[in-house]
Amino acid sequence: MSPVSSNAPHGQSPLRTVQVLGGGNAGSSVHVRSLAAGLVARGVRVTVCAPAEADRAYGFSGVGADHVHVPRSSDPGSVAALRAACTDADLVHAHGLHASFRAALALSGRSTPLVVTWHNRAQAEGARGHLLRMLERRVVRAAAVVLGTTSDLVDRARRTGARDARLAAVALPGTRQPVDQDEAELLRPKVRAELGAMGRPLLIAVGSLDRHRGYDHLLDAARAWRRLDPVPLLVVAGEGPLRPALQRRIEDEELPVRLLGRRDDVSELLAAADLALLPSSWESRSVLAQEALHARVPLVATAVGGVPDLVGDAAELVAYGDARALAAAVVRLLDDPERCAELRERGARQAASWPTEDETVAQVLSVYDELTQPRPLP
Repeated sequence: MSPVSSNAPHGQSPLRTVQVLGGGNAGSSVHVRSLAAGLVARGVRVTVCAPAEADRAYGFSGVGADHVHVPRSSDPGSVAALRAACTDADLVHAHGLHASFRAALALSGRSTPLVVTWHNRAQAEGARGHLLRMLERRVVRAAAVVLGTTSDLVDRARRTGARDARLAAVALPGTRQPVDQDEAELLRPKVRAELGAMGRPLLIAVGSLDRHRGYDHLLDAARAWRRLDPVPLLVVAGEGPLRPALQRRIEDEELPVRLLGRRDDVSELLAAADLALLPSSWESRSVLAQEALHARVPLVATAVGGVPDLVGDAAELVAYGDARALAAAVVRLLDDPERCAELRERGARQAASWPTEDETVAQVLSVYDELTQPRPLP
């Protein structure tokens, strides 16, 4: 027997929602898993439509949701599979631009409310950028509510034609738990020895090796650190298409940088680091920024996208593309332990102000209630 939602009047069936995911970035996938778990715990029936590999990686069915395999493609077969999965749904919630576009196609001709969450901004120029802007317009006009994870995404949705755009409360669920201070003291020398950072500052950046991450400017900044004594070591955890070009620069210019590839021990790397660096051209709710502040690691980041709102006064912010300013901020912090201690304390306070998973689920459920409650007759 299906559980009855605590929000449903006695005798009514529980709310049935379909979460649509394109199988894209880890942030949106982890968010959907957390959301599904919270909704199921509140008696809501949840179906997650996502590629099979996403369910294997993030375990939607493991938190009580039904999983339906829907490929990432927007071909007619995938749209038809999604349309069938959305039959009898009270509400559909799509995450990310491509998943939202497929959901809009699948719901064509139906009155089922569509909620869309924008987790980040599409990064493209030229013809592809024009196509993505067309998709954005189609999606926001089909959506009853657009939730943006940052204020600039909310503004973008409104400019694009959204009827109702709101700031989303988004927790960092399932985050790699920060290492506690006692454990960090034990791990620190071991990790630093493995990385070759004994007796020298250790700097860390985390993220895919893609153009928008700003790693070319980070390598420009690393040239300035070669004159320091001792010379800091920068390690970059992540993989991507720019790896060969970045590695060539590191070798040709003899930069104090190591590309570590994908790592599943980012918490331990952060615990060993002196500073965390985020040089991106755009970020929404950066996972690295959140993890660094949780771990009390001073952060130097670019003042782009949602970063300023996310970190407040708990990080050193520089303009994107200004390698000289980035290098100078790092040098200042390495030479100012009092400022680093201040940033650690501010970071802990800022992290405590972010939404919890319960608050995230509660906000989403309130939106669902608005859209599914029977309207009184005129």
